[in-house]
Amino acid sequence: MAKISYPVTSKVDQVDVYHGVTVADPYRWLEDDVRQNDEVRNWVDAQQATTQSYVEALPDRQSIRDELARIWDTQKYGVPSKAGDLYFFSYNDGLANQDQVLVQRAHDEPSVLFDPNTWSEDGTTALAAYYPDPTGRYVAYMIQQDGSDWRTAKIRDLQTGKDLEEALEWLKFTGLSWQADGSGFFYSGYPEPEDDQFHGLPDRNTVYFHELGSPQAADKVVYENLAHPDWRYAAWVSEGGEYLVVLVVTGTDSRYQVLVRPAQSDADLEFLVTGFEHDFTPIGFAQGKLYFRSDLGAPKGRIISLNPELGDQALERMEEIVPERDSVLQTASLVGGKLVAQYLVDASSRLEAFDLDGSPLGTIVLPGIGTVSDLSGRMDDNEVFFAYSSINYPPTILRLDAQSQQTEVFRQSDYDIDLSDFVIKQAFYASKDGTQIPMFISHHKNIQLDGSNPTLLYGYGGFNISLTPGFSITRAVWMLRGGVVAVANLRGGGEYGEAWHDAGTKLKKQNVFDDFIAAGEYLIEQNYTNSDHLAIMGGSNGGLLVGAVLNQRPELFAAALPAVGVMDMLRFHKFTAGVFWIDDYGSADNEDEFLAIYKYSPYHNIAQIEYPPVLVATADTDDRVVPGHSFKYAARLQEYQQGSAPVLLRVETDAGHGAGTPTDKLIDEYADYWAFLLHHTR
Repeated sequence: MAKISYPVTSKVDQVDVYHGVTVADPYRWLEDDVRQNDEVRNWVDAQQATTQSYVEALPDRQSIRDELARIWDTQKYGVPSKAGDLYFFSYNDGLANQDQVLVQRAHDEPSVLFDPNTWSEDGTTALAAYYPDPTGRYVAYMIQQDGSDWRTAKIRDLQTGKDLEEALEWLKFTGLSWQADGSGFFYSGYPEPEDDQFHGLPDRNTVYFHELGSPQAADKVVYENLAHPDWRYAAWVSEGGEYLVVLVVTGTDSRYQVLVRPAQSDADLEFLVTGFEHDFTPIGFAQGKLYFRSDLGAPKGRIISLNPELGDQALERMEEIVPERDSVLQTASLVGGKLVAQYLVDASSRLEAFDLDGSPLGTIVLPGIGTVSDLSGRMDDNEVFFAYSSINYPPTILRLDAQSQQTEVFRQSDYDIDLSDFVIKQAFYASKDGTQIPMFISHHKNIQLDGSNPTLLYGYGGFNISLTPGFSITRAVWMLRGGVVAVANLRGGGEYGEAWHDAGTKLKKQNVFDDFIAAGEYLIEQNYTNSDHLAIMGGSNGGLLVGAVLNQRPELFAAALPAVGVMDMLRFHKFTAGVFWIDDYGSADNEDEFLAIYKYSPYHNIAQIEYPPVLVATADTDDRVVPGHSFKYAARLQEYQQGSAPVLLRVETDAGHGAGTPTDKLIDEYADYWAFLLHHTR
């Protein structure tokens, strides 16, 4: 490989002192917003030109793109939600940049309710979410621009087919929860930012009620706490409209305070649960009780009920409905007069039904080892919908009869590939400290285990998020080209409950990197691949993972792709949502946590050594993990690289952290990814 001539990157004399430790930050200027700083924009454009020149010259890039587009071009469906006698679900005819939303009555043909493809020429304006009111008269929906986390909410009148005049601005990290009579909805919002809306720290979150037909300025303040401007809120109304529940959260952990009041009342909210110590996720209201998924006294989760009339005394008289099990309780729903609980068993989904008193009603049969998502149904309705897929099972929307517990296919995608050609297995391997880590390994049935297979090792390991085996078009293309896909269930995730999550946080974050490194070593030991054919990839917290292990074990890998990664662990909490991640990472403001994160921070631990090929990926309008993380990391890696392997920066334009990215951009993105990784792992 001929060494690439990279764009010149200027440096600044920026030095910070953390607890007596001097830390240089010569690329601080790259933190500036590309939309406001011409010097940063010019640097990004030069980097992108270098990257595109490289990847477009790769021999398989166009054929990979063609194959991605061919397989992508099939009908895709979302899980229906029901309001009144109407069903609402998302739909994509194949290659449309954005999903439509269709609406239909039971046996009628569906019609188009929303078509975001008409909202912008380039497909970068997306429908972020939609919420039918319980009567089926209105649908509130949120619009996302250029992948930003900021949302604008509007309301569509289904009788007229037109939007109401009002629009709600400056919404972020919120849902919309309707009153049962459809008169309006609750939401949380922020004040209009006074400075940089894409880099500034959001605070002063407030719960509002919006009454239909009124301007946002008239929305009623339901709850705020100016003494705690860092508190954030999620408002939820029980299905029958009995109670408003407001969850109070400070970070990303599911550790909530809970406020409650009758939904139709103007009374003050009262604390039902105080202290940010445990998960209390509302499931529903029945028989005078609010049902919650909670980890109080149950690290893997259980279902409890609280009497809302008891106020702050309710927890003392809590009732256990479904006890904790060996497997993790992810979610539960009150549907068809029953409880349907979704468990994780060694990182794959299982559904079980219970009476409202917790009496077991049996396991709901699923097609195999796979992933269940988006369980949707109503307490007063017998039908429940959910999505299911696996590595070798196409995305399918299943309809469950809550009484018989039988399922039938509502919609299924029919991809132009034979999924039976793919095999999936689950392996368990020992990490550095002996902990057994599960990993899903999938590949085409015809490959030979001779140590020469291009292998993609993917991980995340954070924020209590579980990686489960679901269908992926992009990974199918990788496997069709002879590649192996391995997904490791690292500590820091939620696969085995809170203890598993906690073992990969703050001062114990190195466990996550050890788990990932051990996964690579296992794949080599089992003759799937070797160090000349092993690529690693991860996004967001997974981008941090890839950057950290690349510094620690560069010789183990043939190529690396850190995407939208958190690369500067000393400054992540100074931008946008970063402050919420302190409960997982810790903070450089605390000395012991600084010493831990400084040891692995990807940007700060780059050495003057030979690195394998690296493609750093980000987006210029990402306001979740700001692109300055990737800019600084790529600049320093290019400076320190002692070998001839390429270190490239790919910057997607008018795109954010991933959600809402148009189909054509996604296909181009993965064509670049796979062309780069396959070129360097064959």
